[in-house]
Amino acid sequence: MPDQVQEQKSKISASRKLMLKSLMVAKAKEEIEQETVDKEEEKERYLAERAPPLQTGGMSFAELQELCQELHAKVDVVDEERYDIEVKVMHNTREIKDLNIKVLDLRGKFKRPNLRRVRVSADAILRSLLGSKHKVSMDLRTNLKSVKKEDTEKEKTVEVSDWRKNVEAMSGMEGRKKMFDAAKGPAP
Repeated sequence: MPDQVQEQKSKISASRKLMLKSLMVAKAKEEIEQETVDKEEEKERYLAERAPPLQTGGMSFAELQELCQELHAKVDVVDEERYDIEVKVMHNTREIKDLNIKVLDLRGKFKRPNLRRVRVSADAILRSLLGSKHKVSMDLRTNLKSVKKEDTEKEKTVEVSDWRKNVEAMSGMEGRKKMFDAAKGPAP
């Protein structure tokens, strides 16, 4: 019974899944487009309500000046409100920063000590872990493989010859003949 639960396969075929995904993407695209249209309509309605279109036709010069002064006064009021809101936002962000700093200060009221490197041998570690039970000394150096110095000295003493002699000997047709004869094997 548990094997059947693990082996359950999807009842929807791959082509059906693909079709459903494409339908979901198309629906999401339609909803996004509808949302943008709704936002534009809301913006136009708000602007029509808050700022009705001006009818300046048939107004005298004095009436136009008065209208300009009214609009200028409204712009001043809006600028003052915007400035007040900006100051409040700046004050709130500064207060949030201060509170965050206080929270961090309260969270960590301890001073980290300066740590020193201490060399401890393997025996001391085992003694501290096992206590008085530890009697075997653990000398790691005795288990290391020893290396003979004679082998390394033999490898270093490779015969060094003058490379120019070798190049001169192998140059030309005679050198090629020697290489060909060497590859063939010893002459009978």
